[in-house]
Amino acid sequence: MSETTGRVKRRDFLLRATAGASMLAAGGSVAYERWRRQHVPQPWLPEAVRQPSQSRVVIVRRSTYDVASLELEVDRVLATFALPVSGKRVVLKPNFVEYDPKGVINTNPALVGVVAQAFRRLGASSVVIAEGPGHRRDNAYLLSASGLLDMMRDLKVPYVDLNTDNVVRVSCRSDYSGLGALWLPRTIVDADLVVSMPKLKTHHWAGVTLSMKNLFGIMPGSVYGWPKNVLHQHGIQESILDISAALARAPFTIVDGIVGMEGNGPIQGTAVASEVLIFGDDPVAVDATAARVMEVDPAKVAYLSEAGRFLGNLEAGRILQMGEPITGNSRPFMLLERSAGLRGVEG
Repeated sequence: MSETTGRVKRRDFLLRATAGASMLAAGGSVAYERWRRQHVPQPWLPEAVRQPSQSRVVIVRRSTYDVASLELEVDRVLATFALPVSGKRVVLKPNFVEYDPKGVINTNPALVGVVAQAFRRLGASSVVIAEGPGHRRDNAYLLSASGLLDMMRDLKVPYVDLNTDNVVRVSCRSDYSGLGALWLPRTIVDADLVVSMPKLKTHHWAGVTLSMKNLFGIMPGSVYGWPKNVLHQHGIQESILDISAALARAPFTIVDGIVGMEGNGPIQGTAVASEVLIFGDDPVAVDATAARVMEVDPAKVAYLSEAGRFLGNLEAGRILQMGEPITGNSRPFMLLERSAGLRGVEG
């Protein structure tokens, strides 16, 4: 994997941002519709393949963000996975794309704080919260209004704005977007463990937005624009696959589904009390499980279906479902008309 450290030249950024803006002017759903009509499996480089024979996913039922009860559950589940984080650098990547006074859009700050403390207790040498919001450029406002800033101050957890972090050029390990290489934040590249902490949400273009889609937020706005215009131009689903494959190590995932979002997500949807947390070390398996909780067939979500061929496990038979079962903890999340074909749960 070739890497080149540095900041992207302003000329390159302007060319990419202009191209992305042109695509958005033509209609943001173009990439999604193109995938649905034309996508056929494409080859990937051998080093992109990291599909285990079986994946473990844990579902925990939790109805509130009470810190004490969250601490017990998070500690218990992390012990199950026995992650080797002692002396390691851990980066938590929540979903803080925009401010919502109802608290529906973003990963709940209480959960983020509990997870930060849990990794500290496991002996991590450092725990950092990092995000590159795709809509709100004013990080100070977003952090303050959302309550994340207060939590970080109380727990003394540092924050990195990935939109302006130093960047490293990393060669793509798959070839869906046509980008060839990605500029990743130094904070992400240097991490020993990245923990993707998405909100359980539907998405107006990709169908669902979970741990893999949450990785859009690691892509620096200084390179890819707002809201990551260049990635939209090259295809949302295609970019999701290339970003997920490019990371040297698959991230651990904790999905905040205590309160999720249905309908016109990821920003304008409606709150839904799904009352679950979902954990796992295979993002594809976690996202497949989360989709089933929303009564969406993961095999009908284009990027998930393709990721299930080489990045992780999609099929229920290859996922060891631990904790709570999907049955009894699922509900049909409302979908936009364009995503109605994603409905269904395998028998």
